[in-house]
Amino acid sequence: MEFDSIIYYFYRNGLAMIARQILPEAKHALTQFRALCITGPRQSGKTTLSKLLAKDKPYVNFENPSLQYEAELDPHSFLKQFKDGAILDEVQRVPVIFRYLQGILDQNRARGQYILTGSNNFLLQEQVSQSLAGRAGYLSLLPLSYAELVNAKLAEPEIARHILTGGYPEIWNENLFADIWLKSYVQTYVQRDVRLLRNITNLALFTRFIHLCANHAGQILNRDELSRQTGVDTKTILAWLGLLESSYIIFLLQPWYNNLNKRIVKSPKLYFYDTGLLCHLLQIKSQTALKKYRHYGFLFENWIISELKKNRFNDGQPENLYYFRDNVGNEVDLITEKNGEPFAIEIKASLNVNTAMLHGLNFWLKYQPAGHCVLLYAGKKNEVVNDRMGIVPWNEVANL
Repeated sequence: MEFDSIIYYFYRNGLAMIARQILPEAKHALTQFRALCITGPRQSGKTTLSKLLAKDKPYVNFENPSLQYEAELDPHSFLKQFKDGAILDEVQRVPVIFRYLQGILDQNRARGQYILTGSNNFLLQEQVSQSLAGRAGYLSLLPLSYAELVNAKLAEPEIARHILTGGYPEIWNENLFADIWLKSYVQTYVQRDVRLLRNITNLALFTRFIHLCANHAGQILNRDELSRQTGVDTKTILAWLGLLESSYIIFLLQPWYNNLNKRIVKSPKLYFYDTGLLCHLLQIKSQTALKKYRHYGFLFENWIISELKKNRFNDGQPENLYYFRDNVGNEVDLITEKNGEPFAIEIKASLNVNTAMLHGLNFWLKYQPAGHCVLLYAGKKNEVVNDRMGIVPWNEVANL
């Protein structure tokens, strides 16, 4: 994608700062649907994107208690004031409004009338599927990608800085201390969002659960172990995992199924959407501490996979991201598709490459006659191994 044509920016003192890659896809969606739903974690830039896409439309934030009350009291009259549509921010807080939106959009079939945003994927998607199916498009906006930081000339030469800082726009735009900002982010999330989404009486225990998830990042999910360490039953663990997923704290990478091997591991792996938040939860506060962390390889892998997830969301592509592992240890960190064919990516945090690192890819290629693959590592050099395998440095992640 050519960034030169993208005009969506965060502003600091009136100066353009960071272009967002998702803008062309969002503009196109407004020409195809009567409403556009933009979901993603808090502080990922949904409001700024919405205001740019619909500069002349009224903006309503339902986190304002008086506006939320007014909309709940009389949804019909509330919406009637927006003859040409509006931006409705955190719209999942007023679920009754979706039924009235359905009637409005059925009467007026013009494209791009409303932009609806929400920081809870489950609540918003549930309401959209029930009331606005066929009327609303759907996009996810994640924190800043490495590609966007490169384009803004903010990217750092050391990957450790990117892993430690994460991608929340305000941190980069205002040059803030990530750990301090993320501490407030976690407190706000637990105190406000968790109370809204689920009746959790012991917030301290839930906070402990989030920290335990951080310690399991990059690993195959073991619900029983999380249950044992947290002290709650597995049913509660499942509910809490769903809560973290729907609010864009974590995502689960599912195993890749095909006829390669029937004895495959069937449990998902757990990853965080933002490695800055992950490092904060692990109390890693410096690049030196990060590089010495005993599971640094998992953090490196998490950053790479979350970047690839951002790239696909920003280009409007389906996720199609999986991992492969069988019960004798053959493993590939990531399987996706490229040009309609399976494409494997092995991820290593090493600065140098040795042949042992290619074991998983060589195993995978034996059973994929049309497949291609790369080893992505922490070094700096590109190398062609053969016509189906390459070795690429971490900073090529934007091009994969």
